[in-house]
Amino acid sequence: MEINQTPQALTIAGSDSGGGAGIQADLKTFQARQVFGMSIITALTAQNTYGVKGVYEIPPRFITEQFEALAADFELGACKTGMLATAEIVQAVVENYQRVNFGPLVVDPVMVAKGGSRLLSPSAIDAVKNDLLPIAELVTPNIPEAEALVGYSINTEKAIIQAAYDLKRLGANQVIIKGGHSQDSLASDFVLFADGSEMWYQTPRIDTLRTHGTGDTFASCIVAELAKGTPVKMAVKIAKAFIYAAISQAISVGHDHGPTNHWAAIDLEIVEMSKACLHDSR
Repeated sequence: MEINQTPQALTIAGSDSGGGAGIQADLKTFQARQVFGMSIITALTAQNTYGVKGVYEIPPRFITEQFEALAADFELGACKTGMLATAEIVQAVVENYQRVNFGPLVVDPVMVAKGGSRLLSPSAIDAVKNDLLPIAELVTPNIPEAEALVGYSINTEKAIIQAAYDLKRLGANQVIIKGGHSQDSLASDFVLFADGSEMWYQTPRIDTLRTHGTGDTFASCIVAELAKGTPVKMAVKIAKAFIYAAISQAISVGHDHGPTNHWAAIDLEIVEMSKACLHDSR
């Protein structure tokens, strides 16, 4: 009997009762990419498309128990973090991750929900910078999250590139800064790879409120691909195509910032890739 031959991935994140973000979005993405998904829950949220109504943080000792249960049975190929809420939870995740073999770690530094509710305490930002990023294979902040981590405004392409290098200096092996919050006509993500090479990944921008959980979905798609052994550059391209499809092939759920469509069909040709010009940009 074959055991643990199916690709497996893990999300370490908060639960979204509305189903559009958090572990729910991650697990839907894993399933769509044909990877078996597991979860370690760090917080429970009472949430819908209007916003977060309440948060219950999971005690760190129970986070440890979840880690131990998974490590005793499964062969995880990759994992991601999402909402970690507090410095104590960040530390519990770091300490447990260093004791197990759960594959490369993708850090999605979730700080604020789509409706504006804070999902990471100010004191936890330092824990992410000092303890979590140094063990990350890849970190995937949007522009506001990157600004909080590097401590300065990011409003030009040059600043995006500089921020990526500064995040790499904090310890992350590879960095993606997502451009969804910019005002450009294209949704452009900058990637700084482990070998120092740079790439912009671009898709057309879509004017819509159906964007709840986009960051979770993008990062979890990368994790699913890494769990299958997909090279990083292709994993990012697939994730970029997946999130474009999930937004553009809209579903109608809720009254405000609705969720994306996790069963959307992707088209890799929609993603344009161009190398950054080191001389002009740095």
